[in-house]
Amino acid sequence: MMKTAFASDPRFQNHATGQGHPERSSRLAHTLDHLQAKEWFASLKTVEAVRCETEWLARVHHRQLIERARASCEQGLPYLDTPDVAISAESFEVARLAAGTVLNLADEVAHGRVDNGFALVRPPGHHAEHNAALGFCLFNNIAIAARYLQDQHGLEKILIVDWDVHHGNGTQHLFEEDPSVFYVSTHQYPHYPGTGAYSETGTGAGKGATLNCPMNAGAGNETYTQAFTETILPAIDAFGPDMILISAGFDAHQADPLGSINLTTEHYAWMTRRLMECADHHCNGRILSVLEGGYDLDALALSVAVHIGTLKGFSSVEKS
Repeated sequence: MMKTAFASDPRFQNHATGQGHPERSSRLAHTLDHLQAKEWFASLKTVEAVRCETEWLARVHHRQLIERARASCEQGLPYLDTPDVAISAESFEVARLAAGTVLNLADEVAHGRVDNGFALVRPPGHHAEHNAALGFCLFNNIAIAARYLQDQHGLEKILIVDWDVHHGNGTQHLFEEDPSVFYVSTHQYPHYPGTGAYSETGTGAGKGATLNCPMNAGAGNETYTQAFTETILPAIDAFGPDMILISAGFDAHQADPLGSINLTTEHYAWMTRRLMECADHHCNGRILSVLEGGYDLDALALSVAVHIGTLKGFSSVEKS
């Protein structure tokens, strides 16, 4: 059995997005209820939620965005930067808590105290740009963690695999000139936010360190299996990461209302296992996984459970 860490906190539910918003607090409450009923849940190492220091936010975000987020929440504005980033009075602090909790979990994995870990946090992060909040995201949790692992832990090569149904434009843009961070994305295309064409492979020194695998609406397990087997896994082996980060959005699930991809719950176990094999081969099994999207409550809860159960080392989906 793998030693797996888990981080969440009731305060993540204090980021209020308003009536009818898909990125709602019940996503976490429902998922936690489902996880806590699992026999294996008590065996996860609990990692404390902590607030991210401004210096780490500022490693990937312009200080103007950080200040704008703080002021907008303080002033009670309804959204930050774009109408799809709904905010409330507590959203700035909750977003800092999300980013900081991911860093706390990163410490556990990087120090080898656990093999891998999953952060059940919100708001999500992968659409957040250097100086713009976008797509339900205030700060880019996974990007902040990548820089933190390089700066704080001396890891050189970071792999980010993003299997959210929406392309992580923010993560791609933050690292597109950087050959030390390899960004891989599977996503519905064309779909929000419109980026992520196969031709987008990075720029300058980062040319070749971005790999987009755009999927047509209606794609399912078979198409994803082919993309992983023929394209993604060989590219990961060629890169040789020091740690694997997963932008774990579960909205490519066949039940999700915000996408038109048809992955089954079991396929998240399959993709997780493939990345665990890569991690075993290249980086002592080190994986840090962070929640992004997933908007059907039952599909999200089931998929997260299968993902964590697989990280724990269960070979059958039923255990999850």
